[in-house]
Amino acid sequence: MILRSTLEEVAEAQMSNLLQLDAGLKRHQLEKLPDLSSHALIISGVRRCGKSTLLHQWLKNKHTEAFYLNFEDPRLYEMELNDFTRLDEIIRDKESKTLFFDEIQGIEGWERYVRQKLDDGLKLVITGSSASLLSRELGTKLTGRHIMKELFPFSWNEFCEFRTLERSETSLREYMKTGGFPEYVNTGNDDILHQLFEDILLRDIAVRYGVRDVKTLQRLALYLVSNVGNLVTGNRLKSLFGIGATSTVMEYFSYLEQTWLLHFIPKFSYSARKQSINPRKVYAIDTGLVNVNSKSFSGDSGRILENLVFLHLRRSFREICYFSEKGECDFVVLDKNQPVQIIQVCYELSPDNLERELNGLFEALEFFDLDKGFIVTQNQNDRFERNGKTAEVLPCHLFFG
Repeated sequence: MILRSTLEEVAEAQMSNLLQLDAGLKRHQLEKLPDLSSHALIISGVRRCGKSTLLHQWLKNKHTEAFYLNFEDPRLYEMELNDFTRLDEIIRDKESKTLFFDEIQGIEGWERYVRQKLDDGLKLVITGSSASLLSRELGTKLTGRHIMKELFPFSWNEFCEFRTLERSETSLREYMKTGGFPEYVNTGNDDILHQLFEDILLRDIAVRYGVRDVKTLQRLALYLVSNVGNLVTGNRLKSLFGIGATSTVMEYFSYLEQTWLLHFIPKFSYSARKQSINPRKVYAIDTGLVNVNSKSFSGDSGRILENLVFLHLRRSFREICYFSEKGECDFVVLDKNQPVQIIQVCYELSPDNLERELNGLFEALEFFDLDKGFIVTQNQNDRFERNGKTAEVLPCHLFFG
């Protein structure tokens, strides 16, 4: 049980701290967010990607009267569903019609309270860093009454705006190294990304999901973040890390993905069963996080570029696969189960790799009956045609532009 006086103290302190923050770079997603009272707006994304800053910008620009509460405050750790009654009293006294709740999913039964506030005609904006916890409750209690939006670390365009840089090959190389976590972009302090990596593993996974073997989880996560762009299987990693069952590895995969730390894309197949048993390719939420937490990436710009292309695509599309038959192609992008883009990534095309890269791309274009695909490189321009199909070679700064 939480005293009303404690709730008031926490809410006032948090609001004061929030309003003292620098509003920061105006996020591109801000203009796209729906402003509804009929649906709860859920903003989800990896820890420290800027969700609270986005709320701050909304508070200053649109909802100066809103009530804000971050439920991750240590003083609220013991909060229960019954405590929402006292919270209601505070909200009524403040006559707030818009509620901003940060990380509310840690309170059991929170979705019932949110549903009640929607029925009362209030606007609700909720942020969270655990997709599984949010989606599980939303699917049962708020079906048809919520809109989910994802927030990612800075895109390249946002990075350039924040650093006041021209969009060029030079600034893109800097973005590949630094990534897009706002606090790290601002300070360059490696400790920020080391601590973030640990916080996600410990607070968002080990504590929330009851993982007992934290050391193995940490070793596995470090291995995966050091192998972005590579194929991984649960069976091989089970043996490599001495984990008892493949199912345990797959659970860890799920946790890592639900917290947005890592993404696993399947091999394209019309069979769901084959998709589930084939190796997956792993990518990280941020290239700066990879560079800081993995020493294996010194000089491996190819896989960092591939990870960057994945993130660029993932901001717009949820369905992304890789293609592998006779040849291989890095990305097949689908929209409503229909292929819309075929993309190969190669840091530098050379006589040694040109045929392999082209063969994989053209085979994928033939397979999906598409006319044009792209090969994204560091700085090369070119164009190849084969059997009525076109492969356009683009430098990455133009592809992202």
